[in-house]
Amino acid sequence: MFKFIHCADIHIDSPLRGLEQYEGAPVDRIRSATRQALKNLVTLALHEEAMFILIAGDLYDGDWRDYNTGLFLAKEMSRLREAGVKVFVISGNHDAASQITRSLRMPKNVAFLSTREPETILLEDAGVAIHGQGFSQPAVTRDLATNYPHAEPGYFNIGMLHTSLTGREGHETYAPCRIETLLAKGYDYWALGHVHTREVLHKNPWILFPGNTQGRHIREPGQKGCTVVTVDRGACESADHRDLHVLRWALIDVDASEAGHPSDLVDKVQTLVEEERMKGNDEFLAARLRLTGACDAHKELTMASDRWINQIRAAVYDITGGTTWLEKIEVKTRSPMDLDRMIERDDPLGDLLRYIHALESGDVFLQSVREDFAQLRAKLPAEAANEDFLRALDSREGMREVIEDIKQILVPRILSAGTEQ
Repeated sequence: MFKFIHCADIHIDSPLRGLEQYEGAPVDRIRSATRQALKNLVTLALHEEAMFILIAGDLYDGDWRDYNTGLFLAKEMSRLREAGVKVFVISGNHDAASQITRSLRMPKNVAFLSTREPETILLEDAGVAIHGQGFSQPAVTRDLATNYPHAEPGYFNIGMLHTSLTGREGHETYAPCRIETLLAKGYDYWALGHVHTREVLHKNPWILFPGNTQGRHIREPGQKGCTVVTVDRGACESADHRDLHVLRWALIDVDASEAGHPSDLVDKVQTLVEEERMKGNDEFLAARLRLTGACDAHKELTMASDRWINQIRAAVYDITGGTTWLEKIEVKTRSPMDLDRMIERDDPLGDLLRYIHALESGDVFLQSVREDFAQLRAKLPAEAANEDFLRALDSREGMREVIEDIKQILVPRILSAGTEQ
């Protein structure tokens, strides 16, 4: 019997640009999280007495700013070498974008599989055959799996592949392939990478994405880590998830429909944040609150949003002792008034609502806005371009939601300024 660890998408030292714009953001803690997750991976491998580790792509996060990232990685790999743990790596789309990484030598226990063609490494003593091919360029759009060799007879066969399979939301379509293609190779285990959420696609043989080792932003919530695989008598006995993350991202929905005043939400938020914290293992929590529902508190929340957002932040800090950071508080509440009926008003407010309705109903206008914002997103860093507001403008439905949000803010303000109801 032996064990190995399957991980992917470590993204060491991911820059996460734009964190400084968030007041009070634990920037150093967030940026160092990918390093700490790698340390946890190495510690886990030593504790489990793993024979080897498979890293299925995106060990790096593009080019390093300097050699410190590589030196840190080499130090951690040396810990494994001293314990006799081998590491097998295939490059992913982010690794292929790196230039400086190619010139830094790793310890001898680390092997990078070929990027030119599928390569097979035989571990004779263990009876293991590892097959894989890395990315030679950032965007590989052809099916790499087709050319993988069939299983080596008499060995426990593992395939390593960085792929989106037939497509996964939020991930570029790289090295596309079908599960049937993987099954046809006759391997005992497929170690996939690229998709940042753990997903078991098939058992006997196992085909799975382990997810990334550390969530980097709110679109990567929940527990993150790796898969510990136990092999006994030439068969995969188990493939169990192990947490590695040191910082957990969470989206917390707050139903504000019964709130008559924003102060009614403060205690509720504290309770929900504490409940979310209890789901974890004392790791640092980075959370986004989303306040929803039609309520009487809506007007005050939108009229004095800075005041109430900061009151909520202070209340959360007080109850968690600074172990939770609120990345964002989204006010998505709605007015209890029927704004759709106000479109019939014979006054300037009615004129404005009819104008807004015409805009959101007109495909020409929506398409024009989409094109304008597409050009804007193309000029922004990846982190900024993926802001929810800009991502929403990718679709007509998302744009209509944005317009509705604006209307829900605008109308109460106009009415409070003296417009006749």
